[in-house]
Amino acid sequence: MAPDPTYDVLGAPYTVETLDLGEDAEGPVHATLVHRPAPEPTERAVLHVHGFADYFFHTEYAEWWNARGHDFYALDLRKYGRSLREHQTPNYVEDLREYFPDLDAAWGRVAVDHTRIVTTAHSTGGLTLPLWLHDRRPAGLAGVVLNSPWFDLQGSAWLRNPAARLALDRMGARQPRRLIPRKVSGVYTQSLHRDHHGEFDFNLDWKPVESYPVYAGWLRAVRRGHAELHRGLDVPAPCLVLSSTTSAWPTTMGEAVHSNDVVLDVEQIRRWASSLGRHVTSIAVDGARHDVVLSLPDVRARVYDEMDRWLSTYVDG
Repeated sequence: MAPDPTYDVLGAPYTVETLDLGEDAEGPVHATLVHRPAPEPTERAVLHVHGFADYFFHTEYAEWWNARGHDFYALDLRKYGRSLREHQTPNYVEDLREYFPDLDAAWGRVAVDHTRIVTTAHSTGGLTLPLWLHDRRPAGLAGVVLNSPWFDLQGSAWLRNPAARLALDRMGARQPRRLIPRKVSGVYTQSLHRDHHGEFDFNLDWKPVESYPVYAGWLRAVRRGHAELHRGLDVPAPCLVLSSTTSAWPTTMGEAVHSNDVVLDVEQIRRWASSLGRHVTSIAVDGARHDVVLSLPDVRARVYDEMDRWLSTYVDG
C-alpha cells in the first residue's frame, strides 16, 4: 500500500517531497519538490524553477498547466523557500553548478512517470536551468519556458566592462562572503502581495519585501553563468522567452511598478535570448511585470495566450 501523501503548505491537492542532497560547508542540504497532479493520468509534466529571493506559490500557473494535461512540479532549490534551514545562508551558493544535483534529483523523480517534460523557470532560475539543460541534455525534454530570465547584469555599462568583471571575479574568489552594497526599495514585492498593493498571498519570510543580502561569491557565480550563456548554449528543445516590453526603475509605488519589469533590463533579455540554442521564440508582453505570470489580470491573460500558442505549435503540435 502506498503511503499517505504529505500535503504542501498550499494545501491539497499539492503534495511535497523533500530531496536529500547530502551536505555542503554549512551542513545538511535539501531541495523540495511540490506536485499538483493533472485531472487525468498523463505522461506529460512540467518542472518549474523559481528565481532569487523567491519560491513556488504560483497556484494559477500550476492550474493552467494541469488544464492542458500536464502534471505540475515545482522545485524549491537548496536554501530557498521550503528548503531553507536555520543553519543556512539564504539563497547562497558560490557556483550555479551547485544547483545541478537539485535539478538532477527533481528530474529523476519526475521522469519516473513521464516521457515528455517541459521545464520552466523565472529570473535567476532562468539562467541556471538552461545551463543545466545544456550540460545534462535530459531525455524526454519537450520544451523550455523562461519567464524574464536573468541573462546579464543590469545597471550602468561600466559594471559589465572587462575590468569590472575581473575585479568582481577576484573579490568573489578571495572574499566570497563580502556583502555587495545595494538599495532595494521593496516596491516590486509590495506590488504583488495582498497585504500591500497586490493580489497574491505568499510567505514574506521566504520572499522578503526587501529581498535577501547579496554576497560577492554568489554574484561571481551568476556572472560566470552569464559568461557561459553569452558564449552560446545548445539547449536541446524549443525555448520560449517571455518578458515585459519595458523596464523601469521606480523607487516609490505607482502605476509604473505594476506595468514594467522593475527588476531586470528587458533589452538584455531579448539581446541574449538567441544564445540559448537553435530554436528560440522571444515574446515581449506589453504591461507585464518582472514575473510575467504575476502581472495584472488582463496582462497575464495575454501571457497565457502566448504560452498556449507556443505550446500548441512547438510542443504539443
